[in-house]
Amino acid sequence: MAQRITKSKRTTSSGNLLEQTVKTVCKEKGFKIVKYLDWKKSPERYGDELLLTNVPYDTIYKHGGKTEFLLKSVLYTLEIRIECKWQQVSGSADEKLPYLYLNSIEGMPEKHIVIVIDGNRWKKGAIPWLKEVAANRKYTTLLNKNKRIEILSLIEFMSWANNIFR
Repeated sequence: MAQRITKSKRTTSSGNLLEQTVKTVCKEKGFKIVKYLDWKKSPERYGDELLLTNVPYDTIYKHGGKTEFLLKSVLYTLEIRIECKWQQVSGSADEKLPYLYLNSIEGMPEKHIVIVIDGNRWKKGAIPWLKEVAANRKYTTLLNKNKRIEILSLIEFMSWANNIFR
């Protein structure tokens, strides 16, 4: 008897595939993948070229939040938080994009944030809105006006990584 796959399982599976692809790209570029909590206990143990996973931050609601990745590189003098969002089935994930954007501005301490966003079920206008507010640095203040937030599809992320990490 065939197992029925629910929308929730499909979305989770596809989201995990997106994250695994980001990990694979970074690993191929020479980054070691380490859980943030392990790295935090003894950072000297892991080297200087890292892709940390499950990285905490304080949300705009002052609660603990986590993003998928923090890329740290001494070689390239980079510290980039990477957030992955996938929408394969109709739902409310696109309504969370303003929350994600405001958290990127106010809650995530890094100056450079990359949001890898993919899937084909985003509401019409959701991704163009996110790209537009990020490009125009909407809702920033004097304290965070220098934040750089990039919105990339998975293919764009792969090209971005190829251009940066040679």
